[in-house]
Amino acid sequence: MAKAAKKATTKKVSPKKGGATVTPVNSMLLEFFKDELKDIYWAEKKLVSTLPKLGRAATSKVLKDAFEEHLAVTKIQVTRLEKVFALLGKKAEAKKCEAMAGIVKEGESIIEETEKGTSTRDVGLILAAQKAEHYEISTYGGLADLANNLGLEKVAALLHKTLEEEKHADSALSNVANTHVNYAASVEKA
Repeated sequence: MAKAAKKATTKKVSPKKGGATVTPVNSMLLEFFKDELKDIYWAEKKLVSTLPKLGRAATSKVLKDAFEEHLAVTKIQVTRLEKVFALLGKKAEAKKCEAMAGIVKEGESIIEETEKGTSTRDVGLILAAQKAEHYEISTYGGLADLANNLGLEKVAALLHKTLEEEKHADSALSNVANTHVNYAASVEKA
């Protein structure tokens, strides 16, 4: 009996059978996954309207360019999410993302609370933008993993592509901070 118990506890359970998914079409996990897609869809659409504001508020041309470049990428990400919804047989639908709404609000307060034309404002804008990037990185990483677990390989590939773009945007913002903005802000008089 001890042998049978040991064998049962060490046996791996796979979510796939013969390469095909066995997740039911009406599984709670799939519904949760779709709900989280609505959340990130709202977040991306919100960033499409927010990134131009950040670009206009930025002082450094390099930072303005980084926001403009990421705006173009974000528009592509919105379209990619619409493809994800289509692969799931659903119309793209947004559900307010409270986390991104808070991050955007914080970014707006940085604009209000910092002096126009300063590198200190740019430091704040980069910090706010990186908070958004980190939220997106964690969301897309989790969603890509869930898609793989659900056997949605095409969806997972699309989400993974966006994940890599978000990591790149975060890295680009760090580069702008470290090579252009942080030092300039450190020597600004209060």
